[in-house]
Amino acid sequence: MASILDEYEDSLYRSASVQQSRASVGIPHSGYVNARLEKETPIFNKQRIDFAPPEKINSLVVSSNQLCMSLGKDTLLRIDLGKPDEPNQVELGRKDEAKVYKMFLDHTGSHLLIALNTGECLYLNRSVQKVRALSRWKGHLIESVGWNKFLGSETNTGPILVGTAQGQIYEAEISVSEGSLFSTNPDQYFRQVYTLEEESGPAPVCCLEIERGIEGKFFIIATTRKRLFQFVGKVPEGTEQQGFSSIFAMHADHLPSFREFPANFGFSEIAFYTPKLRSNPRSFAWMMGNGVLYGTLDYSRPDSILSDERVWVYPSDIDITVNKPISIVLTQFHFLLLLPDRVKAVCTLNGQVVFQDLFLEKFGLLTRMIKDPTVQQIWIHTEKVVFRYHVQRESRDVWKMYMNMNKFDLAKEYCKDRPECLDIVLAKEAEHCFQNKRYLDSAKCYALTQNYFEEIALKFIEAKQEEALMEFLIKKLSNLKPSEKTQTTLLTTWLTELYLNWLGILEGDPSQRNLYLDIREKFRTFLSSPKNKDCLFNNRASIYELLASHGDTEHMVYFAVIMQDYERVVAHHCQHDEYDEALNVLSRHRDEKLFYKFSPVLIQHIPKKVVDAWISMGSRLDARNLIPALVNYSQSASTQQINEAIRYMEFCVYQLEETQQAIHNYLLSLYALCRPDSLLSYLEQAGTNPNRIHYDLKYALRLCAEHGHHHACVHIYKVMELYEEAVDLALQVDVDLAKSCADLPEDDEELRKKLWLKIARHVVQEEKDVKKAMACLSSCALLKIEDVLPFFPDFVTIDHFKEAICNSLEDYNKHIEELKREMEEATQSAKRIREDIQEMRNKYGSVEPQEKCAACDFPLLNRPFYLFLCGHMFHYDCLLQAVFPNLPAYKQAKLEDLQKKLAATSQPSKSHHRPKDADTISLGKGQQSREQIKADIDDIVAAECVYCGELMIRSIDKPFIDPQKYEEEMQSWL
Repeated sequence: MASILDEYEDSLYRSASVQQSRASVGIPHSGYVNARLEKETPIFNKQRIDFAPPEKINSLVVSSNQLCMSLGKDTLLRIDLGKPDEPNQVELGRKDEAKVYKMFLDHTGSHLLIALNTGECLYLNRSVQKVRALSRWKGHLIESVGWNKFLGSETNTGPILVGTAQGQIYEAEISVSEGSLFSTNPDQYFRQVYTLEEESGPAPVCCLEIERGIEGKFFIIATTRKRLFQFVGKVPEGTEQQGFSSIFAMHADHLPSFREFPANFGFSEIAFYTPKLRSNPRSFAWMMGNGVLYGTLDYSRPDSILSDERVWVYPSDIDITVNKPISIVLTQFHFLLLLPDRVKAVCTLNGQVVFQDLFLEKFGLLTRMIKDPTVQQIWIHTEKVVFRYHVQRESRDVWKMYMNMNKFDLAKEYCKDRPECLDIVLAKEAEHCFQNKRYLDSAKCYALTQNYFEEIALKFIEAKQEEALMEFLIKKLSNLKPSEKTQTTLLTTWLTELYLNWLGILEGDPSQRNLYLDIREKFRTFLSSPKNKDCLFNNRASIYELLASHGDTEHMVYFAVIMQDYERVVAHHCQHDEYDEALNVLSRHRDEKLFYKFSPVLIQHIPKKVVDAWISMGSRLDARNLIPALVNYSQSASTQQINEAIRYMEFCVYQLEETQQAIHNYLLSLYALCRPDSLLSYLEQAGTNPNRIHYDLKYALRLCAEHGHHHACVHIYKVMELYEEAVDLALQVDVDLAKSCADLPEDDEELRKKLWLKIARHVVQEEKDVKKAMACLSSCALLKIEDVLPFFPDFVTIDHFKEAICNSLEDYNKHIEELKREMEEATQSAKRIREDIQEMRNKYGSVEPQEKCAACDFPLLNRPFYLFLCGHMFHYDCLLQAVFPNLPAYKQAKLEDLQKKLAATSQPSKSHHRPKDADTISLGKGQQSREQIKADIDDIVAAECVYCGELMIRSIDKPFIDPQKYEEEMQSWL
């Protein structure tokens, strides 16, 4: 085992020693790109706004990229941060000494409330330039506003909550009229709903927040200087527009849930973090006298949504009597405290101060810090200067904090796109799990790290944690690339040996049966894994050796099946006399070669099942390759067992319709051996046409002769057309069979007569049966009494033949009468023919001068012509042209030859005078006369009218245009 580990180490991690040693002590792996950009760019990046206010800044609010700033006594500056170059200045129009106390801007950036120190409140909508006084609000110093984020819009605030310095909470609503800029009273109503108190009585309402949870439940958070109240209740569905009076009414008789701290510095402030716009806040931070209370918000809780609360106590450098905190804002992982001369950022995960920014004295004292919840920008201002903080990649170092807190899942979540950090987290998690004896979890984590492979493996070996080691190897194997074949091979082999060792230990312990089955299932899953298939297949010899060395035949068979090494599986079953299992494997995988190889063994033990399997394979098996198995089996088997061989051969012949001669010959041999009745029916079904018979006739004849199957031999003789041999053999069996053979040569009367004479001689000489002999005469018309008489002995009297002789004489008499009748009919026919010839000699036809050729429509008399009885008249050349294409080839050749001979006889003579009978003069010995040639031409050309005779009928299926000239004819028409 150690050698495998060493070899794997050398091949897989030869070049990783430096990197791994660094990773083991928490240094990022050198294989990763570790650009420390986060150290160069702070999380909170401060920017001074290029703005010189003409007067001192009293108050500043920001929301939805809308910034509103109070300058001096009577000026309000509004800036759309999307268009910072287009500021809008509004005059408050105050003539008294009133000053801006606080300003409140809703979540849409549309509604601005301006609280004055005189107890008055002004309202300004983003779409107008004129400030309006809220008359119903007069006499109340506004400390806080709880905006309605669920019903508020750009023209209507919906029901909102207002907190005063006297501790009262009012419900109000401000609306912009549709008909004009404002209605008569923009404040729709203003009514008190509750009063907050501390030990000494009513206390200023420092902050108000309205949130909606699940199932229509509302949570209202209100703070005083040292108390945090929670009002929880449901608003009936459809009545949200009516406000929150019902929630406060529930607490009229008893105090609501609250948190109290003993110290205070005259005010408090609560901040919330909302991950997405228009979603519920997920965390809070409350700045009060003791420190900062922070935690998460859980809306599923029934009474209080504050969860995971912790208190960050002010450090010694913050003296609440001298430099008490002014404001607080909350981001995803930090809260920022504003002090008179600096900003502190504290991580909410570990309570550590991670950032501190000191401001110069020339800027003046810091006045206020606010955050725009929509763009997550933080604004700070003094009376002279405005600053802005951009929060950049706040979560960059969160993974370290979660890792140090042993919250490894969160740590991995925040560094999943940074592999060098993820590796450190995984290594730390693996080590943590190992120390806590969670070895399997540790192995899973170690497998994902870049730590030294052999160190991890030896670590589990020393701890005697083989299961964890296997888990580590499995995970490591799954992470290897396809190109890392050597490493894959080593890990696969090592895992196989570990599995076999473990199974060997558990197999002999009955108390560990369930664990054994579980490990066996895992091992089989490992062997059958598609990812490991190629590796296992390429190294199957080594795996077989490992399995054999452990004596695990069960998994050897299982592995062979996975590798599709069915030959090994079937051989294993056969060696252990498990023939049914072997046949099941063959039937399941339907491999023809394996059937051919193992059928000789299997058929000796389970012949019926083997034949059933062959039949189920159908035409996929070549029956010729199975004949040797059947022959070996049938030579030592009983007749009943041979029936299985016959059953398969019959399936091949009758179902598969095999035509191979070897198959038919073998079936014949089986029939001849065991089923003579089936033999004759098979031969008769095969027919008598030698060209359609698939067995060997000579082999079949010899086989039937050896086993004494004479009927079958007679049938084969008939197929071979050896009728004499068939009759001779049939006479030894059955005379009727011989008679059926004697009638077969229908076209050879002489042979038929000869065969019937053989039958007659046999009947007379062997059976000495005169009546049967006479019956032969009636069965064959070719035999006469005189042919049979020589076979009878001399002592036979005439009485035995009286009837036969009379019948024969009557037949002769009938034949003579028939001949006479035929002679008379022939005489009459000849007489009628002579009369017709005489009549034809006297028949003539007349041709008028204006008659035209039926073919060319030109005058008929200007060239040689033919006149037919039907009335059609043709020029000689026109008729020849019409008839020639329709003549058979041999007549066309003969006609051309006659035309050549006629042309030869038409050559002009050297003499000026020709004999009168030149046409009748012989052209030489063996040559025809000119008149005879013309007559022969007439016999071919003018045998019948081309329009009325058979030529026209035979040409009905011929196209009008020659197919070979069709294209040419078609082009000529275009």
